[in-house]
Parts: sequence; C-alpha cells; structure tokens
Amino acid sequence: MNINPQKHIVIFVAALATLLLSLPATARDEQRPELLVFAAASLTNVLEELSAAWKTHSSVPVKLAFAASSTLARQIEAGGGADVFVSADQEWMDYLQQRGLIQASTRTDLVGNRLVLIEPADGKSQLKITPGFRLAEALGGGRLSTGDPETVPVGRYARSALMSLGVWGEIQDRLVRADNVRNAMMFVVRGEAPLGIVYTTDALAEPKVRIIDTFPAKTHAPINYPGAVTRSARGEAIAFLSYLASPEARDTWKKFGFLELTK
Repeated sequence: MNINPQKHIVIFVAALATLLLSLPATARDEQRPELLVFAAASLTNVLEELSAAWKTHSSVPVKLAFAASSTLARQIEAGGGADVFVSADQEWMDYLQQRGLIQASTRTDLVGNRLVLIEPADGKSQLKITPGFRLAEALGGGRLSTGDPETVPVGRYARSALMSLGVWGEIQDRLVRADNVRNAMMFVVRGEAPLGIVYTTDALAEPKVRIIDTFPAKTHAPINYPGAVTRSARGEAIAFLSYLASPEARDTWKKFGFLELTK
C-alpha cells in the first residue's frame, strides 16, 4: 500500500483547524498571545476593570504587572518584555524615551490625580494643609508614610509639596519610605504609621483610611499618567493604549476618581 505523506499532513491540518473552530470562544482566546502591561501601582483597580472590558470586545487578553513606576521602567530597561507602560509621572517615561525603549509617537497623557494626606478610617484629625502646617506635631511619636522620594513618584510629589509648604525639614528624617504608593498606604491601614501621603484614588479604594485634606495643586508638579507602547511591543498594544485614552474608557477612569485632563 502506498502512503502519501503530504495527503496525511493536509488531513491533519484540516482536522486541527476544525477542532480549533469548534472550541468555545474562551478556549480560542487562550490561544491568542496576551499583552503584557506594566503600570503604576496606583492604577491597579481601574486597569483591572478596563482590561477586562477591553478583552470582552477585542478578545485579546491582558496580563497586568503593577509596581512603582521606577521599578517597572528599570525592568523594561533590563528587557522585561512589556508591551505597554503607564507611569505615574513624566520622569520615568522620559527615562525610557531617552534610551529609545518606547515608541515616542505613541506617548500620551491619559488621566490626572491629586495628592492627599490620610490617616486610619477611625481617625479624627482636623489638620488643614497650609503653609507651615503642624505636620510634625500631628505625627506625635510616629512616622509619615509615603513613597521613597528618591525614586517613587508619589514620594517625589510629596517631597515637593512639603518643601513648598515649608515643613519638609521637620519631617524628612521621619519618613517610612515605601517602594510604591499602595504599600505606603498599607502602613497606615495596619496602624504602623499614623499619617500617610498617597493619591486620592488610592485613598478612595481603601475603606480603612480616610482623607484628612488634599494638597494644593500648586505645591507640586501636575500628577499626570503618561502611557506609551514599548519598542518591542506586539501589534495590539497601540490599540489597547488607544482604548485607555478613548471616550469609552472615560467613565471608568472617573468612577475610580481619576481626573480628566484638559486638552
């Protein structure tokens, strides 16, 4: 009996195609390569919801990695393989652009945020943020939790605000220097720090803290979140970033407390 190898290959390929088409949509989706998105820790809740919505209408799965913008930028520099990067400040996006690691033409500012002073939810502080306000006194014998001002965006914003208000010198040696904003908030949640400086959106997402007051916007640089597609990104990355900046995503950003940027 003569066996035609090519005929058997054709039959196998046809059978495989039929099998794939017969799979449920969720099983077929698993065959599609997922996008890897590196994003600032403060974006955790909102990007989880937006990525789920994106997958529903695009069938492209998204894997999210959250950390401080500084940590993520350095991972990309080291070959981390992300398709999209969303930073909590301009400096770390600049860092990657200067090294040719993002597609500069895709860089866009997505949303804004505010900086707030927080305490545990059962706190009763009436402290108002004004020039020379008594922050050190309010700390008592405790420490102020925020991001590390040397690297973490929220810490940089906090340092700028406190310097502008004339109180940085009193508390700079009393910081809990967290590696990202969510960890900074957890020191307050656990009662390990009486006060913390985080973003509005983080405080709104955590019922175990309360906002004491909001820092005047003029005391620090605008808190904007730039997003960009990386140099090695896959094709769907630009479409995903465009979705984050689209009118369809706007209500979700607002629901989590992010600010729409004026053009």
